[in-house]
Amino acid sequence: MALKPTIYKFDIALSDIDEGRYENLNLTVAQHPSETIERMMVRLLAYCLNLNEGLEFTTGLSNTDEPDLVQRSLDGITLNWIEVGEPSAERVRKASTIARQVKVYCFNTKANVWWSQAQNEIESCGAQVYQFQWEQIAELAGLVERTLSLSVTITGMTAFIAADSGNVELTWAKLTDV
Repeated sequence: MALKPTIYKFDIALSDIDEGRYENLNLTVAQHPSETIERMMVRLLAYCLNLNEGLEFTTGLSNTDEPDLVQRSLDGITLNWIEVGEPSAERVRKASTIARQVKVYCFNTKANVWWSQAQNEIESCGAQVYQFQWEQIAELAGLVERTLSLSVTITGMTAFIAADSGNVELTWAKLTDV
């Protein structure tokens, strides 16, 4: 018998100061049985950072041919392919032939090693790579409940995230010049 995903419900008051975007989001996110809470929360953050018409969560880990998030135009063109974690350079190269823009959000303790090994190949694909700090992501994961209201304020390369049980300040770095 296959394991079923764990379902989380998020009510998010999103304020993206740089983009002038203020939204109230009601999201249902499925955590794959092999996915950590930390990874799921990075997917949620990537969604907030890239919010645009047509952006959606995919089956991700359940289907290796899809990214974690994708944005398609009304005529089906893949505008934005978003990966979470440390994908292979081959996967990023393939994505760059499918999508107009490819973004990777890495966050694990081994992200620096991955980047040192894959940097040249990934940069040659034109992908944008961002790195979250593992300690901050782990702190964010500590706030998670099955039903959660969050306030997410984004400015620059920083997000302030508040929940009833606490708050976290997240920073990230852009690793590519694209």
